Amino acid sequence: MNGLDTTATTLRNDIAAGRLSAVEVCRAALDRIGTVNGSLNAFNLIAGERAMARAQDIDRRRAAGEPSGPLAGVPIAIKDNIDVRGMLTTASSRILRDFFPPYDATVVRRLEAAGAVIVGKTNCDEFAMGSSNENSAFGPVHNPWALDRIPGGSSGGSAAAVAARCAPVALGSDTGGSIRQPAACCGVVGLKPSYGRVSRYGLLAFASSLDQIGPFARTVADAATVLSVIAGADPCDATTSTEPIADFAASLTGRVNDIRIGVPRAFVTEGVDDEVRRAYEAALERLRGEGATLVDIDLPHAKYAVPVYYLICTAEASSNLARYDGVKYGYRSSAAKDSLKEMYSRTRDEGFGPEVKRRIMLGTYVLSAGYYDAFYLKALQVRTLLKRDYDQAFERADVVAMPTMPTPPFKLGEKTDDPLQMYLADVFTVSANLAGLPGVSVPCGFSNEGLPIGFQLTGRMFDEATLLRVADAYERVTDWHHRSPAL
Repeated sequence: MNGLDTTATTLRNDIAAGRLSAVEVCRAALDRIGTVNGSLNAFNLIAGERAMARAQDIDRRRAAGEPSGPLAGVPIAIKDNIDVRGMLTTASSRILRDFFPPYDATVVRRLEAAGAVIVGKTNCDEFAMGSSNENSAFGPVHNPWALDRIPGGSSGGSAAAVAARCAPVALGSDTGGSIRQPAACCGVVGLKPSYGRVSRYGLLAFASSLDQIGPFARTVADAATVLSVIAGADPCDATTSTEPIADFAASLTGRVNDIRIGVPRAFVTEGVDDEVRRAYEAALERLRGEGATLVDIDLPHAKYAVPVYYLICTAEASSNLARYDGVKYGYRSSAAKDSLKEMYSRTRDEGFGPEVKRRIMLGTYVLSAGYYDAFYLKALQVRTLLKRDYDQAFERADVVAMPTMPTPPFKLGEKTDDPLQMYLADVFTVSANLAGLPGVSVPCGFSNEGLPIGFQLTGRMFDEATLLRVADAYERVTDWHHRSPAL
């Protein structure tokens, strides 16, 4: 217990009522970060002075009788690929080691307008490329439940920060599972909204048709509150939707007697660890016991999701990362003296890490003349078939349930020499990104070694309300989310 071992909603209400001050809560968060970050390496930057000044301002506003926002005084950690004006933002890459954005991401503006207090920027896989948070220029993040294990990637720092009670909520980004997978590894809630539900303005792009920002939290209710704050159309991002935003917190009724849960049994059988399978089956039975109906469904093209994902995301990454050339901003090699071409080459070679280089080269290859039709175009066609599979599944079901990961969190270094095995860790998460669907991971158990296991639900496009209702109903009848690592 450290004073932050409670929910964001409780903290906000206590601050609004004067039972706690925003300064007290902020100081507790900063003290906790200072205590555990040496072991976790979850934060790239701790914004102590800025956070305390913000907390003092919130207390002044409350004392003056001004209305409190839905996150007034709540500490929040921000993944280090989301821009905060004047705050070092690196995407955990050497190539951006000196980059201070001149503007805020839309989600940051909305969070601060709601009263949130940003306490720091969290470590991640470089440019969000990874499943284990071992691809950071600042070293790996360690799992709070077992320091020799991965926290999941790419948003491992944000997940670890919430699990370790450094902040009750955090933001991450999800391109192929980078919120849900770390949430499963760290035993917290992770929500990937529908594509277009949340603005990507100010998010350093990895794969633009797949990226989405979303929250980590200790509870589904807190994730719903954060989503309500950050969701909505944005003139700065033409891909955001004008779909109405439901009152997500009000949708959490605790009832699922009218819900049909799609179970793709054939897809979740092969390659799933026995402990994960047992936890998954137990979660399904728990929801059945609460009145939900389990419906067998088929996702015939889901087995192609990983190769399709790694063709599309690398192609988009090769284009998006072309801007990092040492000319306008970011790192520039001091060894380049003879030509502009040499400066480009040396800057990118020295600035990018091995995984980023691998994905740029793969993406450049699949987009090259003679291979575009055979690889990239074919991947887009299968992506359409995958989305049709989900459309058909949602004719019979309201949500689709799968494990979040096929295994509990593996050891640091265990798969770094085998990129294919690392990529397969995303087998159950990439489909939601390819189809643009919302997904959430909630804790559903622990392995015999005490490692968290996640239960994933995927919903219809822009139907986060139903998705969160089912996740919250499961959370209410289990106690996994009450457990915390003994750091």
